[in-house]
Amino acid sequence: MKRLLPLLLIILVCACGHQTENREQKTENGERKNLSFPLFNADSAYAFVKAQTDFGPRIPNSEAHKQCAAWLVNKLSGYADTVMVQDFRTRLFNNIGIEGKNIIASFNPQAAKRIILCAHWDSRPFADHDSDEANWNHPIDGANDGASGVGVLIENARCFHNQPLPDKLGVDIILFDLEDYGPRQDQAEQYYDDRRNHWALGSQHWASQPHIPGYKANYGILLDMVGGKEPNFMKEYYSQGYAAWLSNKVWRNAQDLGYREYFSNELGEPISDDHLPLNEVAGIPTIDIIDLQPNSTNATFPETWHTLNDNIENIEKSTLEMVGKVLIHTVYGE
Repeated sequence: MKRLLPLLLIILVCACGHQTENREQKTENGERKNLSFPLFNADSAYAFVKAQTDFGPRIPNSEAHKQCAAWLVNKLSGYADTVMVQDFRTRLFNNIGIEGKNIIASFNPQAAKRIILCAHWDSRPFADHDSDEANWNHPIDGANDGASGVGVLIENARCFHNQPLPDKLGVDIILFDLEDYGPRQDQAEQYYDDRRNHWALGSQHWASQPHIPGYKANYGILLDMVGGKEPNFMKEYYSQGYAAWLSNKVWRNAQDLGYREYFSNELGEPISDDHLPLNEVAGIPTIDIIDLQPNSTNATFPETWHTLNDNIENIEKSTLEMVGKVLIHTVYGE
């Protein structure tokens, strides 16, 4: 794929009932190319985040989880060519069996060249990093940790619907369940001798049993905590190790769009997240766009992480917009 150099021209036009952005760009061989991108709507993405949190904590096996799953399927069905739910059963850290639902929305399902855009849609049952120990057994809204990535991807789906992708390119939006049901921090030590990964259970299942037998994708991009204030999207360690070419391309797009302050080239901590099974089991190069805060008192994550403060009041529209635009320019730039 030819890398697109910095933007030369921006023209906003209205076409087919939706706004588009035309950018004249130069490829590495000097060719000038005019590309059209749908405009990402931050208000819409924010509304999608809020709609999820309005159900309450999306804890697997809860009524809020069931209702949100139905809403996600219905919303994505209005945009995507196909939507399916991958039901699965797995075991939690305490060996209790539990049901999960991965939700997959596909665009141009016939195309051989495919991109995965993914996030987790469940929320954590324990506010185990809350400053008040009395809250540690309370579930969280997961506005940033979960809902923000999903909100961005639903808005991306709306954009893909309004301005169809080229026939040769397909996108699969995958919403993973049961990412955030690992043991409570004060109880984790007793499970250290268990070599299973207690987190990212939905992506582990999908990576070993994809929704289509033999499924392949050119690459994947995971979103996690992409709606907070003053984000710091460093190049996550495993992402750079497994797919440096991809993270470098995505970060160049972000910097070309004017987001250099937030998408730094600094190497971040290694994060155990949904991208690891995709890399290690499915063999799909996948990176993680995740807010990493080295100066945080909360394990290098935003201060709201795994606390009751991870709510809609702490979601920033401008953060949703920058991440959404980076994805739009990466996908349509193909």
